[in-house]
Amino acid sequence: MRILFLMILLLVVQEGMSQTATKISEQVTTFMASLSPNQQKQVNYSFDDSLRTKWTNLPVGMAKRPGIRYGDLSEESMVQFHQLLTTLFSSQGYLKTTSIMKLDDILNEVYETAYEKKEISDDLIDELRALNWGYGNYYIAVWGDPADTEPWGFKFAGHHISINLSAVGDNFSLTPFFLGTDPAEVHTTKYAGLRVLSKEEDYGFLLINSLTKHQQEIATLSKEVPGDIITNPNSSQRLSSYEGIKASELNLEQQTFLKYIIEEYVHNLEHKKAHEYLDKFYDTSLDSIYFAWIGSYVAQKPHYYVINSPVFLIEYDNIGFQGVGNHIHSIWREKGNDFGEDILKEHYLKFNHKN
Repeated sequence: MRILFLMILLLVVQEGMSQTATKISEQVTTFMASLSPNQQKQVNYSFDDSLRTKWTNLPVGMAKRPGIRYGDLSEESMVQFHQLLTTLFSSQGYLKTTSIMKLDDILNEVYETAYEKKEISDDLIDELRALNWGYGNYYIAVWGDPADTEPWGFKFAGHHISINLSAVGDNFSLTPFFLGTDPAEVHTTKYAGLRVLSKEEDYGFLLINSLTKHQQEIATLSKEVPGDIITNPNSSQRLSSYEGIKASELNLEQQTFLKYIIEEYVHNLEHKKAHEYLDKFYDTSLDSIYFAWIGSYVAQKPHYYVINSPVFLIEYDNIGFQGVGNHIHSIWREKGNDFGEDILKEHYLKFNHKN
């Protein structure tokens, strides 16, 4: 009886700590309540607004974002917004997101330092300043009413961040989920050595370099390293074919390295949601999961990989300048559920709404 009681107690505690759509909607509502009336108008859009399903990773100086600027929030609202991020994400997902924001300030410092040393021209520094990189230059938008039973959404976006939540009832999705870093590894200033998306890169090299020569020939595609992830915002956002090596053709150690990569992406999400997605992934046949690589097998040179399956897609691209790979774009997608496609379809069919 004592063991049974402890098991029940553990389940209750876990459920109390776990992430739910209700907890997320409550935190979004609390955040919105901390805003001024004018800011509430700035942040809130109709769920049917076409901007909900558009995204970009460009600096805000090149592409405007909907919503309210993070840097214009009061300290109280900033606190509530960080409470929202820690409700959505694991500690690693939260720290990656906020570190990418900080990386924009670091990028400014890197270029300003180079300018002071006369390593870059007046014209170039003017162009770079116009890109408006900065910790405060990220935008928050809420689609619909989080307190309502109807579908609603949330977007947090800016340079190298696009987080897209779609929710209805007890269901929610967080896809597409884009993170990037420039530089991937900081080489100058007091921040030299900083690597925000380190494991996305390291685990990729761990896997490709664990393959035999024959396996590498199967996994490596004879193509130029893409200038961006293939499913970037300006593309059809689909990879229509499976290329590379099947997970079933990897040995157990190599399959473990593949899992390291997958879990690095999915564990950016809070524990309950991450394991919901991982269960789906690992229920997928190893014959239908493919790993493909393009480019160099060593760091600091352009390289790319993709993990493609019937249920999820992971893409990583490390591009750079003059043959140096030091600029990461990465994305995790749940297929068929970008911007909540699947959960919305289910909702509309159930309640006979028009999509």
